[in-house]
Amino acid sequence: MAISKALLASLLISLLVNYQISEAATTSGGDDENPPTHASPPTQKIDCGAACSARCRLSSRPRLCKRACGTCCARCNCVPPGTYGNYETCACYANMTTHGNKRKCP
Repeated sequence: MAISKALLASLLISLLVNYQISEAATTSGGDDENPPTHASPPTQKIDCGAACSARCRLSSRPRLCKRACGTCCARCNCVPPGTYGNYETCACYANMTTHGNKRKCP
């Protein structure tokens, strides 16, 4: 009876060890076959000076407009086309607000 309990316990332990080894092999061995898909290609920085000059060319306060636009462009790496509106093309730019909940970006 004692031998059968010891045999049963050793069999159970060996099965658990075998399972752990096979799990470790499948989780670490798949890295070469399946590269991570979340890595995106590096985005190219845009020329914020030129983009903001175009955006602010009709502004009544061009220095203030270019300064605010430059800050937003540096953070978002995009500037909406045209001199006004078109915020849907750059969501980050559109969502930035001042402390008074006004749009920060021109």
